[in-house]
Amino acid sequence: MADYKEVARRTGRIVLQIAAALFLTSVAWVLVYRWVAPPATWIMLERRAHPPTGRGYYGIRPEGDRQIRYTFRTLDEVSPNVPLALVAAEDQRFLVHHGFDGGAMWQAARHNWQGGSKLVGGSTISQQVAKNVFLWHGRSYIRKAAEAYFTVLIEVLWNKRRIMEMYMSVAEMGDCMFGVEAASQQYFHKSASKLTQAEAALLAGVLPNPLRFRASNPGPQARAKQQRVVRRMQSLRGSVYVKELTEE
Repeated sequence: MADYKEVARRTGRIVLQIAAALFLTSVAWVLVYRWVAPPATWIMLERRAHPPTGRGYYGIRPEGDRQIRYTFRTLDEVSPNVPLALVAAEDQRFLVHHGFDGGAMWQAARHNWQGGSKLVGGSTISQQVAKNVFLWHGRSYIRKAAEAYFTVLIEVLWNKRRIMEMYMSVAEMGDCMFGVEAASQQYFHKSASKLTQAEAALLAGVLPNPLRFRASNPGPQARAKQQRVVRRMQSLRGSVYVKELTEE
């Protein structure tokens, strides 16, 4: 009996040591990215290795030509229209929530339970950054738990400015294309610092599924989303909102 107790104690100590090591490693990882741009993400590596498969995907690059296009940008290096458009399109309560928007999550769940024509999500920009920067594609409970964990960490260890910089720099905006700088160069042949309100709204509008919607030669759905984003940008008080974000 004593042997079993000793084994249990040793096992418990090992489990606690592993948990502590994982916790400290994750905290250090998040802290480093508070000041350092990620060299790459798991999703970038996945895209480089394997072309996405699915119906209706646009602009998929062939094997042998899967170079990742990614340039990290700070808020000072992009047009003020960029963060405003992203908030208007994805998370209008970005400045006031602490990583999770219960109201948006409930509305999305109710829509999906009622059998909406398509599934919708209630993820905040913070949750999307946790997924895009630290995790991989997937819908497992383990990944969702890890997403929630990293969302809490970045909300505690970063400010909203840094969260937005990460989002606009690593969000997938086309096959092998990440961030607004790469997308701006690809679709508009200019720096993200020169994006107009309409151009920023178009890029933000295709974010829910950048492999199906396209910013170059956009279809009716993309144009309709662009107009909705522009209206929301105007309702968010424009430059006033951006000033609040950049002063974080």
